[in-house]
Amino acid sequence: MINYEAIENCVKRAGEIVLNADLNNADVEKKAGDANFCTEYDIKVQKFLIEELSVILPEATFFGEEETSNNSRDLSSEYVFYIDPIDGTTNFMFNYGHSSVSVGLCKNGNMIGGFVYNPFQDKLYKAIRNEGAFLNGKKLEPEDLSVSEGIVAFGCARYNECDVDILFETVKDLFLKSLSIRSGGSAAIDISRVAEGSNVIYLEYRLQPYDFAAASVIIEEAGGVITKVGGGKISLTEPCSILAGTKKAHAEVMKIAKEKRYNSEF
Repeated sequence: MINYEAIENCVKRAGEIVLNADLNNADVEKKAGDANFCTEYDIKVQKFLIEELSVILPEATFFGEEETSNNSRDLSSEYVFYIDPIDGTTNFMFNYGHSSVSVGLCKNGNMIGGFVYNPFQDKLYKAIRNEGAFLNGKKLEPEDLSVSEGIVAFGCARYNECDVDILFETVKDLFLKSLSIRSGGSAAIDISRVAEGSNVIYLEYRLQPYDFAAASVIIEEAGGVITKVGGGKISLTEPCSILAGTKKAHAEVMKIAKEKRYNSEF
């Protein structure tokens, strides 16, 4: 029996580390790619999560974003935790208040649990497979809205190697069809906000599995859909594009992508 309550408590305690960070004296390292950073708190939170989750589920291995001594990235185990210690590091560095601790649990290649916590707003999104999705204990049951009835969110990290012209042409099309567009800077939060009903679509052309693994369970358990932009199954082993949305909005964007051939390489 997996102790999901203990996992939830662990994620919230990790959020306290983020919330109480001293950014004025934090060490920051630049990683590969443009505007790609890692702070000492990314490392600290990931180490904390792996240490604590190892006690909760000793047989699990870990696929975390940061290079730490306890990050195995072994995907062959029955249980694998996907960890993004601070999803939205650039936001975090500039006190933007839109970053999250993201922890997803996979069993035999299938995501079975997801936890996304924004400590700045004390908002915990969580989902257990076949048990529903929740925000601070309240079940998420968003209305199945179309693109024209809601807000479209997208991601565009500078360090990701993707065709920005295709991305922004796609975003322009969706801007003209929707009520408005947003780019929050934390994929885990913005996908979860589709489950909440705040966004109808989240689109990004390249994300790592730890960016979306936890949120993928949350949106599916809330009745939404998450695939690659081309419609294929999301990958838990390598980077891929992401299209997450309500059923209506997802179908609409898939149609637009096919007509415009935005999905030809994604």
